[in-house]
Amino acid sequence: MRTTACLVSVLTLVAALPSTALAAEVSAQPAAVQPATPTYTAAQFFDTTSYGLAYSGAKAFSPDGESVLIRSDKTGVFNAYALPVAGGDPVALTASTTSAANPVSYFPSDARILFSQDGGGDELSHLFVRAVDGTVTDLTPGDKLKADFLGWSRDGKTFYVMSNGRDAAAFDVVAYDAATYEHRMVFENTGGFSPAALSPGGRWLVLDKALTSANNDLYLVDLTAPGEPKLLTPHEGNVAYAAYDFTPDSKAVLIGTDQNGEFQQAFRHDLATGAVTPLIQADWDVSFVFYSPSGRYRVSGLNADAKTELTLLDTTANRPVALTGLPDGDIGNVRFSEDEKTIAFIVSSDTSPADIFVADLTTGQARRLTHALNPAIDEDVLVEATIVRYPGEGGVMIPAVLYKPRGASAAHPAPAIVLVHGGPGGQTRRGYSAMVQHLVNHGYAVLGANNRGSSGYGKTFFHLDDKKHGEADLRDIVAGGEWLRQQDWVADDQVAVMGGSYGGYMTAAALAFHPDAFVAGVNIFGVTNWVRTLESIPAWWGAQRIALYDEMGDPATDAERHRRISPLFHTDGINKPLLVVQGENDPRVLKVESDELVAAVRANGVPVEYVLFPNEGHGFTRRDNRITAQDAYLTFLDKYVRK
Repeated sequence: MRTTACLVSVLTLVAALPSTALAAEVSAQPAAVQPATPTYTAAQFFDTTSYGLAYSGAKAFSPDGESVLIRSDKTGVFNAYALPVAGGDPVALTASTTSAANPVSYFPSDARILFSQDGGGDELSHLFVRAVDGTVTDLTPGDKLKADFLGWSRDGKTFYVMSNGRDAAAFDVVAYDAATYEHRMVFENTGGFSPAALSPGGRWLVLDKALTSANNDLYLVDLTAPGEPKLLTPHEGNVAYAAYDFTPDSKAVLIGTDQNGEFQQAFRHDLATGAVTPLIQADWDVSFVFYSPSGRYRVSGLNADAKTELTLLDTTANRPVALTGLPDGDIGNVRFSEDEKTIAFIVSSDTSPADIFVADLTTGQARRLTHALNPAIDEDVLVEATIVRYPGEGGVMIPAVLYKPRGASAAHPAPAIVLVHGGPGGQTRRGYSAMVQHLVNHGYAVLGANNRGSSGYGKTFFHLDDKKHGEADLRDIVAGGEWLRQQDWVADDQVAVMGGSYGGYMTAAALAFHPDAFVAGVNIFGVTNWVRTLESIPAWWGAQRIALYDEMGDPATDAERHRRISPLFHTDGINKPLLVVQGENDPRVLKVESDELVAAVRANGVPVEYVLFPNEGHGFTRRDNRITAQDAYLTFLDKYVRK
């Protein structure tokens, strides 16, 4: 079994773009672009239900095999549901009206479930159990505590949890009795490790130790025989490693590494002999590899040019399983029933949000269990993305995901947005985004730029911005705006910049340091004061802080540079309209940063709009807030960008 809740090591925007909507009314056509298709409101787009499956490595199917554990925001807030495999309406298992309740796992022998919930976006998640009678118990109580699920023992009598209850900066591993919930610590983390993968029997634990942003090590510890963790990855130089999973017999661990080239490849590391043999070699990063409970099936995914290519391999026949009855789209989140006769998974595409399917592994026949897209929206109206590349500084080619609105032409040029992803080190990927499709549906071109420093394009590209943030990577975003202006179907005086988290930082930085590059900016949960942000990293980031400081710089020694690249200290350069969106409970980008930015830019006499959400953290978990924010984006852009 593998850990399903990695510690966050970057300032990536969390859960910002699920799709859902309310009414069925159609708004007026935009003036600049006149497609012969309807436009839809933000409420309609966000009346699309967002679905997801229980944790990978947990028990997604009920013990009787009749239901699969899912999450849905049908009510406007994510909750856990039991979705009948035979078809039918999902049955609510939690009923939160405030913070998201995310399903983790069924218990192996009964209908109890585990679920995770934080305090309204503060990211201090606790693990809860819902009993068969509906009563709920917090298994990890405590103030300022963060806990998450690691896996089950093979006999189903024990489950394992990682918790920082002992030390806010360290995640220990705790074993819980599945019947009594009595618990005991099985690994006290005093060495700066991050739990990374747990073997199916609960004996072996792989630990990740960050050395720099480009270099880490994996260690192995035997939970049945306490001792010092054993180094699995001795090496020289900068090499990145990842622990994917254990083999079902626990004789080997599957690891990823970029030691032999630009991309992360998959290997099998034999625990007894130490032998390392190739498993999957490709020209893209291997994102994940895991096995079904018996080992008959192996699931793997490649991050192929911002899109996941998934393979479900039948190892007995050594050929991929052919699934039938599926729409076009990407398959993800594969979950196996205990008898391995059935899988649950999601299918999504640029124009279709994630829907849940099940398939018979004997016949390959798939059945659809959900219909996420609001039926008021015609999917044919939505826009497929294309992958483009444009030259950045020094001739570095910048990959980007482009959405061109219908009807955009030289005769009817469209306004445009450079959209910047979270990070540092994130990636703009293909796939459904209600936020993007709503803007494109209203006539805006969206260029999702993967500036240097983005993941997915090799380790050299990934590290081009180390300790150079707000410099060449920002100029890549400026170059994206210039590339848009060169397209004859783009209105060259109507190009804005927009982004969330690190992308919000890049937005504010673009306005501050390149004041003529864009006509307006939308900053969503964006860092504006790197000095404060890096000094206030939550304790639970632990060892991951090392990698972040290595990439961004240590505030103890690099505060001068952090001040130089922070828009908050250079607001006198901002002369274009700005929209700022902030969650009051955000533990990463503190509300005070946005307050100060808004006040300083307003003092310049520049139009600034500020949308504050008292019940959100670093991203959106509530549908009503997504709609409010989306309406604010479009209103602001129509006012200051579209001419």
